[in-house]
Amino acid sequence: MNDDLIMSNTPHTDYSQALVEGWLPIRDVSRITGVNAVTLRAWERRYGLIVPQRTAKGHRLFSNEHIQRIQHILLWLNRGVAVSQIKPLLDAPAAPDDSLANDWQVWRQTLIQAISELAERKLDDCFNQVMSLYPARALCEQLLIPLLKELEQRWQGQFGAQLERVFFHSWLRSKLGARIYHNNRSLSGDPVLLINHSDLAFEPHLWLSALLISNSHCPVEMFDAPLPVGELGLAVERLKPRAVVLYSSKTLNTHQLPKLLNGIECPIVIAGPTVCIHYDVLSVSTTEIAGLCLANDPIEAHQRLFQLGLV
Repeated sequence: MNDDLIMSNTPHTDYSQALVEGWLPIRDVSRITGVNAVTLRAWERRYGLIVPQRTAKGHRLFSNEHIQRIQHILLWLNRGVAVSQIKPLLDAPAAPDDSLANDWQVWRQTLIQAISELAERKLDDCFNQVMSLYPARALCEQLLIPLLKELEQRWQGQFGAQLERVFFHSWLRSKLGARIYHNNRSLSGDPVLLINHSDLAFEPHLWLSALLISNSHCPVEMFDAPLPVGELGLAVERLKPRAVVLYSSKTLNTHQLPKLLNGIECPIVIAGPTVCIHYDVLSVSTTEIAGLCLANDPIEAHQRLFQLGLV
């Protein structure tokens, strides 16, 4: 928004003139804040968290003050406060009470119950509701990452654990894949290439990284199986990605790493438990291999790309 413009308290009744005056449409607010339009409308409709101005024809228009308020909402969300508890905190901020995070635990227990019942529609309805209320980072950090950890603990030695795991992982891949596909259809430019370099057929945290990147208005290409040494360079040559995220939860042949990454000129993020397994070796590699950085989890992988100005 042009700081030289002096905005009135209300926008011009003509939509085009209001934009000239410096008011922002919802698509621009979504791009600036990282909160999609569906979530912004849900915050307005359900909780009155953000109330934009309207033109005579009903177009939503936002000011600098609205942007600042959205950023304050995100600060509370990132501290684990549930969206339903945020409104009174915006005007009188205070340290959040432990009870304010209870909504997240309720969501997690609802999802776990649906998984235990193999209830796809119940799982879908619950997830759709949460996704409409929260931006991708809060969704991953406060719900999905803790949920995955809780599920792995639940599945230790439990009868029927593999059944639940296959059901949930199949559903999650389908759900996140559909969202990423939908986002890709509306995005242009060079993608981020994400590669599952594990023995496991499905790595949930890699898909969470893809969700975060996709919701930062960046196209995503997913390779859900390892590539042989030499073919990663071929993929980069053909796709011309802005960055590569190589995810692994197993031990790597670190001696082959330079050969695997040979000829790749874009930034590379090695992510996942393998970073902890080989931290000493990999941290040295970051100084020897141009553009290489490390990330332990999806939030950190997204943050690395953000710091590089790629998302």
